[in-house]
Amino acid sequence: MSVDFTSKAVDLLKRATTLDEAKEYEEAYRWYMDSIEVFMTAIKYENKNPTKKEMLKNKVRQVMERAKMIKEYLDGSKEGDNNVGNAGSTAQKTASASKKAKEEEEDKQRMRNALGGAIVRVKPNVNWSQIAGLEAAKEALKEAVILPVRFPQLFTGNRKPWKGILMYGPPGTGKSFLAKAVATEADGTFLSVSSADLMSRWLGDSEKLVRNLFEMAREAWKTDGKPAIIFIDEIDSMCSSRTDGENDALRRIKTEFLVQMQGVGHEDDGVLVLGATNIPWSLDSAVRRRFERRIYIPLPDVQARYQMFKIHIGDTPHTLTEKDWYELARMTDKYSGSDINIVVRNAMMECIRSVQVATHFKRVTGPDLKDPTRMTNNRLVPCSPGDPEGFAMTAQEITEPGLLMPLPVTMQDFVKALRTARPSVADDDITQHLKFTEEFGQEG
Repeated sequence: MSVDFTSKAVDLLKRATTLDEAKEYEEAYRWYMDSIEVFMTAIKYENKNPTKKEMLKNKVRQVMERAKMIKEYLDGSKEGDNNVGNAGSTAQKTASASKKAKEEEEDKQRMRNALGGAIVRVKPNVNWSQIAGLEAAKEALKEAVILPVRFPQLFTGNRKPWKGILMYGPPGTGKSFLAKAVATEADGTFLSVSSADLMSRWLGDSEKLVRNLFEMAREAWKTDGKPAIIFIDEIDSMCSSRTDGENDALRRIKTEFLVQMQGVGHEDDGVLVLGATNIPWSLDSAVRRRFERRIYIPLPDVQARYQMFKIHIGDTPHTLTEKDWYELARMTDKYSGSDINIVVRNAMMECIRSVQVATHFKRVTGPDLKDPTRMTNNRLVPCSPGDPEGFAMTAQEITEPGLLMPLPVTMQDFVKALRTARPSVADDDITQHLKFTEEFGQEG
């Protein structure tokens, strides 16, 4: 059975207007916001009649303007009271408008200051080659961000870059890391926030923060002519499914986010919204629809795990062979990228632990402390008590700490680290993600 969203929105608007005329502004404001939300849904599904769709957009703009005036009045603006009541002399209105504009500018600046830390001015220095696997996710992000800048002639007419991409999957699979790679590779403005950054304890501030975040992105795009990317981590905290007992402030934040994502009255061709969540099934359905691409970031397969071990070990000295790396990859089924990072770090700490418990050391050849290009035979490493070259000594007895040289990481160090390691993602969690992917997403 189809739902007539337009009629439902009109009914809500009539109720809001009745309350507005009765000067019950607080209730009127809530009904206006509810009507906007339903109007937005009607716009989403109105594909047959472009004229009707444009009329609905115009109606939303009008309702938003009225709701904004009421909100200002409720926030305690006496001048707003004059506007709401449609009373006052021309001179009073002029003075009121001037003061109101000044207050709005101050409020806008306050919001911008609060979001100042969101703009990533120094590139994170993460590139695609540092991300193991996730080829579909990388291709989708390149398609949305990199290609439109390098080959703008390919994106003309109805062929437009994606406006919203949702990355979802178990914790620790690389969603934030992918966002950092986008910030590095994209030659544009990157605004990175978490839902906590946007959830203000002051009434009305959260939706203003959301609005200003999008305005900052649009301004950056218009100024630089380069894509502006908004990355919102843990978006489920801000845009979860609606419930009967939902907080009114949270409902307004969601409505504002939906309005901004829809881009009513704005040209947003240069703005991309990236969202990340560990629990996509908790997202509000209207928010989910705004993300045109929904990409599952799964646990790494054996080939990706093999690459991850080598990436995380970096240039740390080790004795592992290719066969050892593949064996480690095989041993870590169901481990996330974060889990593997912890295993590698734990293995690298084994040489430090061997220094702490060592009772004997021996001298070996290594780089000279003063001239690393020259080799010297006075460096110290821990050894077993039975080593013929060893001598009794503890780490605390080493008079020149700089002489101590770490041992290379071995396969045995990794085996020891894996004895106490466990995957952090439960099977039930993976099952839920796979079910969501079947219904709404695509494999990354």
